[in-house]
Amino acid sequence: MTINSMTGYARAQGQDADCSWTWEVKSVNGKGLELRTRLAGGYDFLDPILRDRLLKRFRRGNLTASLSVAQLGQGAALAVNEAALAKYVELARRWQAAAPDLAPARIDGLMALRGVLEAAEGTDDPAALERRQPAILAALEQAMEALGAMRLAEGCRLEEVLRGQLAEIEALVRRAENTAALDPAALKARLRQQLQTLLDAVPALPEDRLAQEAALLVQKADVREELDRLTAHLAAATELLATGEAVGRRLDFLCQEFNREANTLCSKAADIELTRIGMALKAVIEQFREQVQNIE
Repeated sequence: MTINSMTGYARAQGQDADCSWTWEVKSVNGKGLELRTRLAGGYDFLDPILRDRLLKRFRRGNLTASLSVAQLGQGAALAVNEAALAKYVELARRWQAAAPDLAPARIDGLMALRGVLEAAEGTDDPAALERRQPAILAALEQAMEALGAMRLAEGCRLEEVLRGQLAEIEALVRRAENTAALDPAALKARLRQQLQTLLDAVPALPEDRLAQEAALLVQKADVREELDRLTAHLAAATELLATGEAVGRRLDFLCQEFNREANTLCSKAADIELTRIGMALKAVIEQFREQVQNIE
């Protein structure tokens, strides 16, 4: 089992005696599943079928699917791209006015320019469309299968990267656990020093207030709770990667939790070594979060 990326592109073609068709399906990152479709003229009846199959096949990502159909043979119809022709005419008039010595543009020359004449999309009679539908949908399945394979292959690469980053986070957590700042004797000595500083500043501090201040100092100095939560988040992230399901959103939530603990660790750090470890943790967690944005 492995995770899937949200990015990919696929193309599938087919034809019969009268026309050819091409499916193009592509996907990019998205917070949810968003579909955009464009179907050749006369084939709009396929839209609900297309959307249903995409919704069943994919869980997340911005997907765009298009179907183009072209007539075959000498009888293939041609259409004039009037917008392109109008732009060419405007350019010709402008240059004619700027350079009167130039020969005026001819309609046959304009019609021969790229993008002016296009093959018209087929709009056969209903019976022909019904006969063609199974073959067109078979090509759609090929395109979706190829897109799924590409997203899976990219997901395999992403999983390797993510597991490497989780290993880096785990190594930093282990380093933090072994720093001198977490040594019980060091914690005790630091607490004594902080309490003495407090008593020097306020000699007549009541005992109950002194107990409260001592408890606050102990809580601020001890980062073991944050390290324990980071370890728990590591286990959860590893389990999610092993499911092979659409876990992108849950991993994104875990990234927020990772970052929260790393920020608290940095704020509580009592020495430069622990501060450096906390900053390194934040950097790796951000890299992990960026990669998670690509996961379905």
